[in-house]
Amino acid sequence: MNRTNITKNEERLQRLKVIVNSLTEEPGCYQYLDKDGTVIYVGKAKNLKRRVSSYFNNSPKNRKTQILVSKIEDIKYVVVPTDEDALIQENNLIKEHQPFYNILLKDGKTYPSVCVTNEYFPRIVKTRNIDKKAGTYYGPFSHTGTLNAMLELIKKLYQVRLCHTAITPEKIKQGKLKKCLYYDIGKCKAPCLGWQSREEYLQQIDEIKDILSGNTRLLCQKLLGEMQILAEEERFLEAEAVKKKYLLAKDFDSKSRVITSTNQNIDVFSIEDDENKAYVNYMHVVNGCITRVFTNEYKKRLDETPEEILSLAIVDMREQYGNESKEIVVPFELDFTLKDADFIVPKAGDKRKLLFLSEANVRQYRIDALKQADRMNPDQRNVNILKELQRKLKLPKIPMRIECFDNSNTMGQDAVAGCVVFIGGKKSKNDYRKYNIKTVIGPDDYASMSEVVFRKYSRAIEEKTPLPDLIITDGGKGQMEVVRKVIEDQLHLDIPIAGLAKDSHHRTNELLFGFPAQVVGIEMDSPLFKLLTQIQDEVHRFAITFHKQKRVKHNRESELDHIKGIGAATKTLLLKKFKSLKRIKEADYETLADAIGASKARLIKEFFNA
Repeated sequence: MNRTNITKNEERLQRLKVIVNSLTEEPGCYQYLDKDGTVIYVGKAKNLKRRVSSYFNNSPKNRKTQILVSKIEDIKYVVVPTDEDALIQENNLIKEHQPFYNILLKDGKTYPSVCVTNEYFPRIVKTRNIDKKAGTYYGPFSHTGTLNAMLELIKKLYQVRLCHTAITPEKIKQGKLKKCLYYDIGKCKAPCLGWQSREEYLQQIDEIKDILSGNTRLLCQKLLGEMQILAEEERFLEAEAVKKKYLLAKDFDSKSRVITSTNQNIDVFSIEDDENKAYVNYMHVVNGCITRVFTNEYKKRLDETPEEILSLAIVDMREQYGNESKEIVVPFELDFTLKDADFIVPKAGDKRKLLFLSEANVRQYRIDALKQADRMNPDQRNVNILKELQRKLKLPKIPMRIECFDNSNTMGQDAVAGCVVFIGGKKSKNDYRKYNIKTVIGPDDYASMSEVVFRKYSRAIEEKTPLPDLIITDGGKGQMEVVRKVIEDQLHLDIPIAGLAKDSHHRTNELLFGFPAQVVGIEMDSPLFKLLTQIQDEVHRFAITFHKQKRVKHNRESELDHIKGIGAATKTLLLKKFKSLKRIKEADYETLADAIGASKARLIKEFFNA
């Protein structure tokens, strides 16, 4: 940055600090604008002055925040009465301006809803298009199976019209309407002909609204009371019809009921996040039944905390789905309040079970989203796994090139070693290397490892070939220390070293790192653990295969292989005729000469006589 640019930057910061110093200490929303006047970030604050000034003081900031601050040219702000208003205002401004550095609020796909139309004889319509003038809407429903089961229940319980005929009182009086097929098959009572009163029809609609609202328990109570009254009046046929409705509603209620018996309306929220995204699950519970379950995805922009994301998501999703429950269950304390609603962090009981269910939903959603992303881009999946390894080991860079060593011998005989290379989480077989142990006598794994590692990387230094970002040994602390002495003390290289240790059943169960070595916590069913075991299995297979090849070759050798001038064909001919090496040794010169010729017979006799 030249002198002119430095001066301009200082002037910019000085101008912004003047604005910051004039800010109020009331709650509000602030907006950062770039040189083009575009809103690039929106934030909320309990204390505007304190919050905004934190961006411009000398405290350490992450790289993303530094970039944001470098682009701010102007600051706008709005003072609001309460923290809740600040959060709602922030949500609205983000949706309006879509600032680049804010969490990306996901509207989500359009889920189906149910509309009870505003017609003279209302219809029940499943739709994805919302038009408030058309009628009263219920939903949206994220699980179409639940919605279809609900609509099927309504069809079995009630005879509401399915036709699209525009029915008015005038048309009914004038007799301009005709009954249709639905009446003939018993699906409708023909209100278009006046054969069903509007009062009776609307009573059905009211009960249907209870079902769509999740109040099946209230409907069951109502039907049970009606059935008992009819039975007392000895109207048994009518009581039997109501009983059928009651049993259907009761069955649906028991299937849709969850683990709580509460009569309250409750909103439940939980969150899962990673480096780039957050996933928030929203579950609406009415009278113990889950009526809505949604999981929205939010893209991070400035390393936002789970608390910040969840606060914004609660306002966003309650507004989006139109719920105003008085109780909101959350996984941790939030630093804001909502008017007419209480936040609860349950420790036990029904509400804790509801939170557990929500957490299970959001966890599964995240797993499914990652699997889908992996299928779309397998290379990115491997990079994400390596990024996780980088975070676990606190490495300075992503370990794109990993090299792993293993030894193999039989009681010190035919000692070999192998090195496998994984680049970007995938095998790079062209870079695999085999080593015959040259300087070690007997079964000494540590000395063999030391020899191979020194040969590998001293040659890499000499030939200027790529060095690994991480070395993994197929062994524990001892193997790691041997490799460290070679890498750091002898070759003066700075390469991280890890070890894979096995349990008593010879199964990999620990990743070791650091000196002194410490166990790094990794879930055994995680993709990272699977990659590490794949690397270990591959180097083990590679070294064992090489050792077997050498051992088989060694076992097939005989003293004839050391006689110069005696080739494989001659050796085969001799063994075929004499059957064993002992008989070849005992045979006289003339017998050998008859079999393979005088010159080769002379070579064999001279070799064994010597």
